[in-house]
Amino acid sequence: MKNILMILTSHSEMENTDSKTGVWLGEFTDPYYEFIDAGFNVTLASVKGGRPPVDPMSELTENITGANRRFQEDEVTKAAFSQTQQLNQINASDFDAVFYPGGHGPIWDLAKDNNSGILILDFIDAGKPVAAVCHGPAALISAENQRPGFLKGKTISAFSNTEETLVGRSGNVPFLLQTKLEELGAEVKTAMVPFLSHVETDGLLITGQNPLSAGPTAKALIEFLNQNKATANQQIRDDETKLPHQKQWRENAEQYIAAKPDELI
Repeated sequence: MKNILMILTSHSEMENTDSKTGVWLGEFTDPYYEFIDAGFNVTLASVKGGRPPVDPMSELTENITGANRRFQEDEVTKAAFSQTQQLNQINASDFDAVFYPGGHGPIWDLAKDNNSGILILDFIDAGKPVAAVCHGPAALISAENQRPGFLKGKTISAFSNTEETLVGRSGNVPFLLQTKLEELGAEVKTAMVPFLSHVETDGLLITGQNPLSAGPTAKALIEFLNQNKATANQQIRDDETKLPHQKQWRENAEQYIAAKPDELI
């Protein structure tokens, strides 16, 4: 069974306003239930641990998703959300992939958190995918700080400058995420029309543009992990054909694959 790590912001303050921010709830709940329904284990972590702040705007009626409603009735997940692990206690070797939800918070804390940056590089170096949506790709900036040139030439998606202006928060953030990522050498691709879903995959990086992209980004990550599993199993079958005289070996391998397929990845 695959183990997915979801890393959430712990930051709630905006600049030049009394408005609050934090996790955009649907960008957590939509991917979370995609992973759960796919049979994956999900571990929640945040910069400070405990309950992450939730952007109040994401709880308004017009922004509520089906996954949000499911979350409100899910006492087990609500308890896990209130007791996230502290980021500095997390080890990439325990997981198959990492996912960063958005909300504006990440552009303050995850963009400069050294533990997060090192963790992203640990996943990449181990050949494990890193996914993020909306302002979640701000976490890639911390990886760039740890390894200059990391973002150069990467094709990613993230909350666009146009969208930031349209939601009226361009004056309440320390930088425009699209501009910052482009300054660091990334090519940021977005939907032709603001707020429509858009997902980019570049090697081990899977990124989505906005709240509507949260579920599709999670699905892209699930597909990536399942393709890798299929590739590994196909390689085993190919290897078997090269050793036709070892019938017992093939039978043992088939039994092992059927019992513990995930341990082959």
